[in-house]
Amino acid sequence: MRPGSLEEFVGQEHLVGEGRLLRRSIDTDALPSIVLWGPPGSGKTTLARLIARTTKSHFAPLSAVTAGVADLRRVVDEARKRLSFSSQRTILFIDEIHRFNKAQQDAILPHVEDGTITFIGATTENPSFEVISPLLSRARTFRLEPLSEENLRTVLSRALSDEDRGLGRLGAHIEEDAIKLVVAAASGDARVVLNALELAVTSTPPNDEGVRPVSVEAIQEALQQRTLLYDKAGDQHYDFISALHKSLRGSDPDAGLYWLGRMIEAGEDPLYVARRLVRFASEDVGMADPQALVVAMAAQQAVHFVGLPEANLALAQLVVYLATAPKSNSLYAGYSRVQEDIKRGPNPPVPLHLRNPVTGLMRQMDYGKGYKYAHDYEGHFAEQEHLPGEMRGRKYYEPSEQGFEAEIAERLSRWWGPRRASAPSSESEHEQP
Repeated sequence: MRPGSLEEFVGQEHLVGEGRLLRRSIDTDALPSIVLWGPPGSGKTTLARLIARTTKSHFAPLSAVTAGVADLRRVVDEARKRLSFSSQRTILFIDEIHRFNKAQQDAILPHVEDGTITFIGATTENPSFEVISPLLSRARTFRLEPLSEENLRTVLSRALSDEDRGLGRLGAHIEEDAIKLVVAAASGDARVVLNALELAVTSTPPNDEGVRPVSVEAIQEALQQRTLLYDKAGDQHYDFISALHKSLRGSDPDAGLYWLGRMIEAGEDPLYVARRLVRFASEDVGMADPQALVVAMAAQQAVHFVGLPEANLALAQLVVYLATAPKSNSLYAGYSRVQEDIKRGPNPPVPLHLRNPVTGLMRQMDYGKGYKYAHDYEGHFAEQEHLPGEMRGRKYYEPSEQGFEAEIAERLSRWWGPRRASAPSSESEHEQP
């Protein structure tokens, strides 16, 4: 079912739609070397093949998983001969380019520069981190997105109706609920749809009318897993993360683990969950337990480093830590007040005594004059004003008595005493998410 032309290509309208840069480059046969970055099943290999066919170039595919420098040399030698004898260009397509090491990627450079080959690399990883800078600077990067539900339905419909390349001759009829199920389970991957559909159709016997009625159960068996009802782009996406957030704020580790499991097992992006938990560590725990942010960032790194399913326990550990940590929204409230004051203005300049006198002229203008260097004073503290004149005495951060913040409150009282206790708080309205 691989498309035979750009007109049949499904999805990625932002790249190959009429008038788009990549489409124009293909149609005018002026394609540079490119890197196609996108998730599995989004059409990277298919697009590379279509580019070669449309531009009448020879397509030389290699997989970075199995190929080496010797394979590159062979392709380059053949490309050079082809260019010499028939003037036909060669597109060197390297799938999983991020799996090539630096030396292997370096080996591509001279042949891209002298025009022997046009390079197309495909990767599921961020090329900024996985592709060497010299090669990346000689290629244009295009980002492919997961196929939409509409795109996947189109792929499924074509496979069911095409009698030559698809399943059209088998007389399959698939229930709407089964379509929803396989589309949701695919998570934007066309291959998941096609593989599950093929197995479900061929394993479903025809009825008396010769029709193969493909049911939800058949799709579930073909997927080899129970697909949870979960809409990553709709209400459930926001409802579930809200339930997780509020369970943690309510110090309920059991509910936190449950909602985490509902999201992860349904296919939610674990990095999205990690990002929200990092936010929670500062918003709802904050200085009551400063270690919460450290644990959150460690969990985020674990997710990025090992991925799922191994990283699910790192997220579970973080959820339990956050649920059982002392809670304080003092940071959130304090920064909200700062934002409101900045928005309302005025925003006065930095006081002279806080400015750094790096030149003689600045010293003549009293930059740094009267500044008290805290380390020269007892207890490494010197009472002085650090806010602009109009903001003098304003108080933004008000520590609670929770966890470590109780110690912070004691320090601030010891340093600033009655002065800070009597300082006015900046009033601002802010809504808790």
